[in-house]
Amino acid sequence: MANKKTILIVDDHPLFREGLKAIIERNARFEVVGEAGTGRAGLQVARKLKPDLVVVDISLPDQSGIQLTRQIRDCLSDTRVMVVSMHSKINYITEAFQAGATGYVVKESAADRLVHGLETVSKGEYFLDSSISHKVVEKLMKFPEKEVKITDTEYGSLTPREQEVLRLLAEGLSTKETAEKLFISPKTVENHRANIMKKLGLHSTIELVRYAARLGLIDVDLWKD
Repeated sequence: MANKKTILIVDDHPLFREGLKAIIERNARFEVVGEAGTGRAGLQVARKLKPDLVVVDISLPDQSGIQLTRQIRDCLSDTRVMVVSMHSKINYITEAFQAGATGYVVKESAADRLVHGLETVSKGEYFLDSSISHKVVEKLMKFPEKEVKITDTEYGSLTPREQEVLRLLAEGLSTKETAEKLFISPKTVENHRANIMKKLGLHSTIELVRYAARLGLIDVDLWKD
C-alpha cells in the first residue's frame, strides 16, 4: 500500500534481522524494504532507498551504530532512526539520541515493544523502552551536577576512537581483544590508551575503570565476581 512506512534494518546478525523483519511485518502499516549487515552497507542502502525508518544496532562490525545514525540523519533529514541494542547503559542511550535517533529499544524486549516504538517515532515523537527508562532516571539522579560537568568536559577531550577504546578497556577487554573488536592493531590500542591516560590524568587500570564507572560508561557489576 502507498501509505505503508518503509523500513531498513541494519544489524550484523542475519537471524536477528529475520526476527525483526517478522515482528515488523505483522503490522500492515510497515514494510521492510532493505537489510544490511554493516554500517557502510547500511548507509549505501539508506541513500538508495530513502526509507521512512531505519532500525539500527549499535554494535556493527565496521563502525558504531551511533555513528551510522548521525550519518543517516545528515543526508536523510526526514528518515527516522530507531536503535535496537543489547546495551542499556546511560551513555549509549544518550549518545544515540544526541546523534539523531528518535527511538531506543533493548533487544530482549524487541518482540514486545518494537512495533509500538516504530509507530511512535513514525509520528514524529520520541520513544524510549519503558524497561530502561526508569533506570536512566535513577542513574542520572546519582550524579551531582558539578561532577557531571567536569566529567563530560574531560570525556569530551577524547577523540571518538579514544572513547571507544576507553569503554572497551574499562569493560575488561585486553589490548588484543580491543584491537580485534575495533579492527586496529594492538600497538594502536596501546597508543590510544597512553593518550587517554594522559588526557584524563589517570595512572592505572583501576583508575580508568573507576572513571568509566563514575561516568556511567560501564556497570560496576562487571568487575564483581
